[in-house]
Amino acid sequence: MNETIRADQIRLIDENGEMQGVMSVNDALKRAEEAGLDLVEVSPNAEPPVCKILDYGKYKYEQQKKAAEARKKQKTVDVKEVKIRPGIEDHDYQVKMRAARKFLENGDKVKVTMRFRGREMAHQEIGFNLLNRMIEELSDISKVDFAPKMEGRQIIMVLSSESQK
Repeated sequence: MNETIRADQIRLIDENGEMQGVMSVNDALKRAEEAGLDLVEVSPNAEPPVCKILDYGKYKYEQQKKAAEARKKQKTVDVKEVKIRPGIEDHDYQVKMRAARKFLENGDKVKVTMRFRGREMAHQEIGFNLLNRMIEELSDISKVDFAPKMEGRQIIMVLSSESQK
């Protein structure tokens, strides 16, 4: 901005947005001073650098507004958890499937946790079969991020939305 511009020659755009051509920084500063505005370097990597005559405070404010708007439109991917047990009844299973499907359609990841108690540990294949069935039924809208894996007394898997929104 103004005197901190280090280039010898710059390409100037005036306050009306019209290209003025290549000139020295001193000439551009004089023009900006006459207009009562600032000389701002908008594209420092160009050859020669591009500078505009504008109100720096207003320019900074507009940049902040653009950044805030971009943050607002950004979608954060949450990890939603669905907990089930190996002896889950069919209706309860369907309820959990609907919840998982809704989470995936919203673009979130779904962590499925299956907890074993007591003697259920002897029949881990029931748990793996149930999780594989779940993967198969949700395969139209999801992909497996983390395959079913035994961790202590529970099996954990993570599914993510096929098309991240």
